[in-house]
Amino acid sequence: MTVRTVALASDHAGYELKAQIAGQLEGAGYTVLDLGTDGPASVDYPDFAAALAVAVTDGRAQRGVLICGSGIGISIAANRHPGIRAALVHDVTTARLSREHNDANVIALGARIVGPEIAKDCVEVFLKAGFEGGERHSRRIAKMG
Repeated sequence: MTVRTVALASDHAGYELKAQIAGQLEGAGYTVLDLGTDGPASVDYPDFAAALAVAVTDGRAQRGVLICGSGIGISIAANRHPGIRAALVHDVTTARLSREHNDANVIALGARIVGPEIAKDCVEVFLKAGFEGGERHSRRIAKMG
């Protein structure tokens, strides 16, 4: 699958990092679907995880990047949606493995945990890595539905 459109969403804690990642993606030629939030005012991350989940599952975006303070809450919220495999990543290794072994279609980042340069590296690796497939990984993914 060629990734052309990437959906981004964050809560207030991830707003600034989301803007930086949007700039990175646009500079690399991706179309960015920014689903908010649009400022630093306090919001509820499940609302933004849901918006991104719909955008990925209905095909408006091929991949998604979610950001909250820790990345934990927004990844849990996203994984409640059928068809979403959101992986909380902290470095390029977890970003790469989320694609290669787990066929993740969304990554979650913690803006208070991961610095902007590492976050950008994670996004780049996530978008370039492919699913290894094979019986072992495919069998496990099939069990998740």
